[in-house]
Amino acid sequence: MDIKKIFRNNQEWAEKRRSSDKDYFKRLSKGQDPDILYIGCSDSRVSAEEMMGLEPGEAFVHRNIANLVPNTDLNVMSVINFAVRHLRVKHIVVCGHYNCGGISAALLQKDMGILNPWLRSIRDVYRLHKAELDSIEDHEARNRKLVELNVEEQCINVIKTAVVQEAYFDRRLRVSGWVFDIHSGMLKDLEIDFESILEKVMDIYRIRR
Repeated sequence: MDIKKIFRNNQEWAEKRRSSDKDYFKRLSKGQDPDILYIGCSDSRVSAEEMMGLEPGEAFVHRNIANLVPNTDLNVMSVINFAVRHLRVKHIVVCGHYNCGGISAALLQKDMGILNPWLRSIRDVYRLHKAELDSIEDHEARNRKLVELNVEEQCINVIKTAVVQEAYFDRRLRVSGWVFDIHSGMLKDLEIDFESILEKVMDIYRIRR
């Protein structure tokens, strides 16, 4: 890729924005007020705002390999805290996608070096749902199911956080799990039972002020 082409593209994009709305960047520079925190995969084929049809400033976005939310990752924990406590988002979405390289790598019994600790979080999801996943004979179907189960487990990890629990009772913040079908371009809502998960989680993970 010609890096200079990126700067030419940027110039064309900025000029196009200004030609259609001369105050666009003036408004954009005043600050952000997104309603949604999107936690997705770093895969280069999945563009968060474009996929959701949103403009800059409408979503606070965090991406990592396989859209994980481990409690030991200060990056994602800081993003959630900032989005909920300071931006006061109304909705948190964890979005995975089919044909995820991170999910496929976790299914391999192979030493992946520095990736091993990260992929272990996905393998832990497999361990939790081993009977269900092992009952699926088709490899691709098993991979797709693990993508969905991984999203659900990461949603649970989001709900476990104190800041999300507090925000739910403060302003009814919601958490959702989605999957992007890379074959069709369509989003799938996994329709996780947020209230039920929250109730079960708080029996153990409730943080009292």
